[in-house]
Amino acid sequence: VYSTPHKSKRQTLLFSATLTTEVARLSEQWTHNPVTVEIEPEQVAVDTVDQIVYIVTQDEKHALLYNIITHKNLERVIVFCNRKDETRRLADLLSTYQINCAILSGDVRQQIRIRTLDDFKAGKIRVLVATDVAGRGIHIEGMDHVINYTLPRDPEDYVHRIGRTGRAGAAGTSVSFADEEDSFAIPAIEKLIGNELPCIYPDEKWRAPLPPPPKGRKPLTGE
Repeated sequence: VYSTPHKSKRQTLLFSATLTTEVARLSEQWTHNPVTVEIEPEQVAVDTVDQIVYIVTQDEKHALLYNIITHKNLERVIVFCNRKDETRRLADLLSTYQINCAILSGDVRQQIRIRTLDDFKAGKIRVLVATDVAGRGIHIEGMDHVINYTLPRDPEDYVHRIGRTGRAGAAGTSVSFADEEDSFAIPAIEKLIGNELPCIYPDEKWRAPLPPPPKGRKPLTGE
């Protein structure tokens, strides 16, 4: 940018998937009397995505995630978290139970992200534990489940997340966990999508406690 003519003497176009405060600040520095063009939020065909919200406590979430993945025999699923440290803890838990998984977050270098996505699309990775880095612009064939381990704070992120399944007319399922901290996010999501979310308590089989780790492996402390 500094090698180009002054912003008043050039034409500048800036593209971004998200318009965060930091991006807005850069655009103010680099542009001159800019015109802003925003694309409408991605719309999800509700009739192709079966949306379920399980009312749980934080202590129940690990077992619920494990039981859904194993009992449904999910072979390709994205599990969304809000924080990078949460993705690491979940990946450790799944690995303890020999569930093939990988992390996709802002801490992962771009080259590794691309390789991870390619392996996930090829079926080499069963579970992708991700932040909202994976919530936009990713199309994966044959993925019929998305799990929101934590509900996003921004309702539009929910729309993008569940949009990873149910694409091109295919059926998909979105499963969300609503615990003591996440439940407050539901009304804003319902307002955005124009529908009430079915909030239910999971069946007893989904609440079954975690089994002992295989081959003597122990989960992380407190899990």
